[in-house]
Amino acid sequence: MKALLLITPLLATLACQGKGVTREDVDAVVKRLPAEGLQKLARRRVYFGHQSVGQNIAEGIAQVARLRPEAGLRLLESRAPDALATPGIAHALNGRNHEPLTKITDFSETLRVGMGGAADIALFKFCYVDFPPGTDVDRVFAEYRSALAALRLAHPKVRFVHVTSPLTIVQTGPKALVKSLLGRPLWGADANQVRERFNELLRREYQGKEPFFDLAAVESRRPNGETATFRAAGRTWPALAPEYSSDGKHLNELGSRWVAAHLLEALASVD
Repeated sequence: MKALLLITPLLATLACQGKGVTREDVDAVVKRLPAEGLQKLARRRVYFGHQSVGQNIAEGIAQVARLRPEAGLRLLESRAPDALATPGIAHALNGRNHEPLTKITDFSETLRVGMGGAADIALFKFCYVDFPPGTDVDRVFAEYRSALAALRLAHPKVRFVHVTSPLTIVQTGPKALVKSLLGRPLWGADANQVRERFNELLRREYQGKEPFFDLAAVESRRPNGETATFRAAGRTWPALAPEYSSDGKHLNELGSRWVAAHLLEALASVD
């Protein structure tokens, strides 16, 4: 009986991660994006700093632009202010992976040397690798909050969008079941808790108050509203839905398009 009680929560978690997501499911979301909102966004100048998952998202934006040509979205890879001489979404690599503070510094510097005078909207995202177990989440958040406050003062015409950290999948299958019974952590579980602690700080500080894109929530949510989750430390945590991933960490074509559609919707809603 004790073994059964131990197995049951894990089986419930695995069940939440086994649903299928089709291209038709994701394309239906893309097709529902309001044309007026996309066309409004196409008239804005946006700068997006990122690393590899952000590159996946940029590829998703290109997919959405092809599916919705009437929107007139323009996407280009550049951090040069001149890239936004005409409206569009400029994106570029930002900072160094495994070093989240470099991403804050690099984004601030890019705005300082010219992008702050060119962009209407600016955002950057951290990567899942920036929050391994042992990360001083409070320090990263404090540095981020201080930098964004300074950026708002220095560039009052720019609307800054806050973005939660992406997640990874959490290990499933027979090996995960054995690990759970032995009390060993599942792959991805410990780090996802660190990422989500940072995300919770972001949500408390900015969500509902300033432009906000909850990347982690979008990555964990399927088109039918179900979410990929796991249990640890006495609570339920979100995880990247396996259907959206090529390797358990990055986004595949389906995930890229799904996340991009939601990001574009969020950007279009920025006043």
